Amino acid sequence: MRLAWLAAALWLVTTALAWAAPAAALARPAGISPPDSARRPNLDSLLRAQCPGYAVVRIGQVLFVGNNVTKERVLRAELDIREGDTLPAAQLGRRLELNRRRLFNLQLFNQVGVQATCRDGEIIVLFGLQERWYTFPVPIFSLADRNFDTWRHRPDRWRRIDYGLHLTRTNFRGRNEQLYGNLQLGFNRKYELFYITPTLGHHRLGLSVGASLQQSRALDYRTGRDSLFTHRPRHGFPIQRWYVTGGLRWRRTVQRLTTLEALYGQERISDSVRLLNPEYFLNATRREYLDVVLTRTLNKRNTFAYPLTGSFLQASLTQRFYLSSPSPPLTTAQLTYARYFDLGRGFYYGGGVEGRLRLSRRLAYADSHALGYRQSLVRGYDAYVVDGRHYAVLRQGLSLRIFDAGWLDLPVLKDQRLDRVPLVLYLNTFADAGFVAERSVPATNRLPNELLASAGLGLHLVTYYDRVFTLEYTRTIHGFGGFFVRTQFPF
Repeated sequence: MRLAWLAAALWLVTTALAWAAPAAALARPAGISPPDSARRPNLDSLLRAQCPGYAVVRIGQVLFVGNNVTKERVLRAELDIREGDTLPAAQLGRRLELNRRRLFNLQLFNQVGVQATCRDGEIIVLFGLQERWYTFPVPIFSLADRNFDTWRHRPDRWRRIDYGLHLTRTNFRGRNEQLYGNLQLGFNRKYELFYITPTLGHHRLGLSVGASLQQSRALDYRTGRDSLFTHRPRHGFPIQRWYVTGGLRWRRTVQRLTTLEALYGQERISDSVRLLNPEYFLNATRREYLDVVLTRTLNKRNTFAYPLTGSFLQASLTQRFYLSSPSPPLTTAQLTYARYFDLGRGFYYGGGVEGRLRLSRRLAYADSHALGYRQSLVRGYDAYVVDGRHYAVLRQGLSLRIFDAGWLDLPVLKDQRLDRVPLVLYLNTFADAGFVAERSVPATNRLPNELLASAGLGLHLVTYYDRVFTLEYTRTIHGFGGFFVRTQFPF
């Protein structure tokens, strides 16, 4: 009996090592995952052949191979199966696939495979893992504007470049901890350091801490004709910001997260900015504030980088208290929800809605930003901004997978974590709609309190380490549009 179990375990280890080898591609590239029905039948039929007649099976062992850096307890914390659990045999294949996706969505591995063997109604489960490269010193070379379209129309655009170094260490100490640092110079200066740990000891309670200092050589101080007016002095910085933050994170799995954070910050503008727009800080040049933020996230997308099936829900409530400013307290509620469907034959549909409510007796200009900034956008309105207290955006898209190269072997660095590049291309058609509500609107701005809508066609490229690149052509109901390049999934 022991020899049989040992033979089964050795077979599973051999199989998992084959999955992690460069020549194999049993797990799909980042962002790509076929429907459950494409995975379950083989595993289910294998278990039925090994344990015929068993309606209920027992989990005997759960094993991992390939986690050379990642601690095993980090992996076990994500699973909803344990040794000794009993499960209906008919549900086992789907249950194992859902757990495989949980491990993959930790975004610690290039590939995750699962296999099982059954003897006398008892199951050995093995997860085969291929770890990623976890330390990334990434040079910073970016535009100092909201998007490329805004940057290319600046007369001093070649001076509006940021450069420096962004250092990321994921899976720090093998415990899924994250360490981020920014040293950014150029047009805008930024010095930042953040640390996040998902768990403290063996508990599900985690911690986040961080600090940031930002100095900008130019400031968008007012909105007119739905565009930003910029002030750039000859010397000095028209605005400086710094903040420190810390919080607690309650994390049941990679799919469920609740955070409670506190942030203390200070912002200072120059006297010239106050003269140009007294409402920027409500006739003040300096303000300090305390934010208390409660956020709940339920992420059931099949993959987080380019989701094809599942759902996403995030709700947050922020209370801001101004400690030395004429601004009254500010309450912000925000909600994001999206669903994704596999329509078959390579077609996928996704739809999402995002909304914000902002409550305050009086709102400073700096707190009135709604659509068109870095946070949210109705595609096609990239050249414009819309200010207001409240907004809602609806996005939907239909995608067709037109090219899937699997894993391309590019033996440049002689490391399979870096030399194997996934490459998948989607054709996407989409439609967006949005609305910004504001009681008092300057006469020159026409987009607040008006329906914004657009439609377009795009190509989405999903590749290396969860990277998504999109090229889209968009037209709006206001008669303008064009080609736009983006570097993230639209919603």
